[in-house]
Amino acid sequence: MIQLKLGEDVSQLPNITIEVVTDGNIEQCRELCNELMAFQKSMATMAPEAFDTMNFDTRMKRSYENALESQVIVVKDNGDPVGYVFSTIDRIDPSKRAFPAWAPVEGKSDVLGFYPDWEQIPSKMGCLNNLYLREPYRDLGLGSKLFQMSMDWLESFADVEVIFIYVSNGNDAALQFYLQKGFTFSHDVFGGFIKAVYKVRA
Repeated sequence: MIQLKLGEDVSQLPNITIEVVTDGNIEQCRELCNELMAFQKSMATMAPEAFDTMNFDTRMKRSYENALESQVIVVKDNGDPVGYVFSTIDRIDPSKRAFPAWAPVEGKSDVLGFYPDWEQIPSKMGCLNNLYLREPYRDLGLGSKLFQMSMDWLESFADVEVIFIYVSNGNDAALQFYLQKGFTFSHDVFGGFIKAVYKVRA
């Protein structure tokens, strides 16, 4: 099996294309996003039932439409979507500590939400929201390729000082992947339901 190295052309993998979505057609990611939510539930050691309300419509589509800027990159095999990365630029309002309805924080008053308890929080942040590849397409270098394309886009915004990635509990492989890519652990979101990692713009 051919492995794609960072910087290599995807032509090294026959029939594989990597396409940046420019026409707003994120519907092609519906099945993949729903698979990702199911995978996260299967890995979760804390409140797996919270994933029951998470799907393409409630998570990806909503985030895509509400973000200041959004980017979706899709991996296709013979034209069929087999993976994607979804990134956004969002405005931060640290005064709002509202938790979404699905957050498992009932009865807890001292837990942190998506934002850390830093003294100063930037007004904008970049976020790699989803990175997912179907099983046969993992370990080929495609994940690193998508990650780097996302970082290149996020870091192209001069007024974005920090990039966050939120990793579901139980998904230790993903957490280690991002830590190895230079991200630093920030805090437990919703008491550990999610792990937040971040990178400050150089």
